[in-house]
Amino acid sequence: MDPYKIIKHPLSTEKSIRLMNDSNKLVFAVNQKANKSDIKQALEHIFKAKVISINTHISGGEKRAYVKFSAETPAIDIATKMGFM
Repeated sequence: MDPYKIIKHPLSTEKSIRLMNDSNKLVFAVNQKANKSDIKQALEHIFKAKVISINTHISGGEKRAYVKFSAETPAIDIATKMGFM
């Protein structure tokens, strides 16, 4: 599956901003059919960053991925590259 079809868009909520600052995590809306390994491969391909862990959650018909990045690549840097911050 194409990485750009797996990752739909980043989520900009108060909780996601807090997670980015406190836990080096970003939250993305992802394809419903994507599993954790698909999401990890897509994010590592798109952002060239090491992913430590992924937790997924389906809320309101939308699948969300809570992604923790390694210490070498701060989430704030990735958010800045996306134009998120």
